[in-house]
Amino acid sequence: MRRSRRPSPQMRTLLQALAAHAPGWCHGYELMKQTGLLSGTVYPLLMRMTEQGLVEATWHAPEQPGRPPRHAYRLTVAGLQLAREQTEGPEAAGGRPALA
Repeated sequence: MRRSRRPSPQMRTLLQALAAHAPGWCHGYELMKQTGLLSGTVYPLLMRMTEQGLVEATWHAPEQPGRPPRHAYRLTVAGLQLAREQTEGPEAAGGRPALA
């Protein structure tokens, strides 16, 4: 899926964090700790990125008895490509891409 807008700084931060764990799974709480973003930012972004096909989500069984299952997230191929573009492209340096 092709995005029409540039990702926000928060989305770029989340993309970088997910890319650092690729191809592994991450829990939202881990992403919050790693990025410094709050839950009110991380979880809506993860839901939006899932709807856009950039992230896939699954339920993981609890590691300890009596704990609830947790959502885990990882980048799709499209999400990993976008993460790479954001770290390698002109936007990564704060510039704007040249118009063709």
